[in-house]
Amino acid sequence: SLALFGNGLVEAIPDAVLIALEDPQDRDGDGISGRAHRVHDKASDKTRIGRFGWKAQQATLMAFGAEAYRDEMGITNDLFPQEACPRGDCAKIAFFNPVPGLQDALNPNTGLRGIDNFENFMKLLGPPPRGPVTDQALEGERLFQAVGCTACHTPAFVTGESPVRALSFKRFFPYSDFLLHDVGTGDGIGQGDASPEEIRTPPLWGVRLRAPFLHDGRASTLQEAIELHAGEAARSRSQFEKLSEAEQATIIAFLRSL
Repeated sequence: SLALFGNGLVEAIPDAVLIALEDPQDRDGDGISGRAHRVHDKASDKTRIGRFGWKAQQATLMAFGAEAYRDEMGITNDLFPQEACPRGDCAKIAFFNPVPGLQDALNPNTGLRGIDNFENFMKLLGPPPRGPVTDQALEGERLFQAVGCTACHTPAFVTGESPVRALSFKRFFPYSDFLLHDVGTGDGIGQGDASPEEIRTPPLWGVRLRAPFLHDGRASTLQEAIELHAGEAARSRSQFEKLSEAEQATIIAFLRSL
């Protein structure tokens, strides 16, 4: 499961900022052709730039939470009123769901639905704090940029105006561009406009607290995760492999400080 910390800040990134980062035709010739996932946001009924989920398939925390409420817990709601068909077989809905209708309900005491509570919870989760930053980690950060990793793992963003004042115009450091890339670690599942081999760049903040890595946990260490990069990330991986063991260790030290 994806970490949720700091997602209120991620939601507050203006769409135009993410669009400016995409390069689907690889015009600069760096081998990286990330693209923004344009999705229909059920919360606003508008086309927005996705940023949540492995495929960046949702643009807002309201829609992200409502989709999970239906898909992960089977609770239909105002945004996703239709049951998800088991393995695509909608004929089984009647067997698994003998009482049709919306399962999410409005709490008369608070005036909030379950999906409203989810949105508020995720929006107000603070970002993970940075770990100790040693001299080795600082050198690793320099090498992380030098080998090209920041072409996808964009270090910093500044939020736009948010309904939550505390989230407005804040600089934060997620180390992701939130775009779709084919880096050889795809899940084989198409979703929306995202192809089976495309994956949203996972944010690296808080990565020191997580393991295993990648969408299916196939990498047990950060070193293994780097070595599994291919496709658009092949050049950066190759540059990493050319480093000495000591230099590679500094990059790992940097990642362990996030």
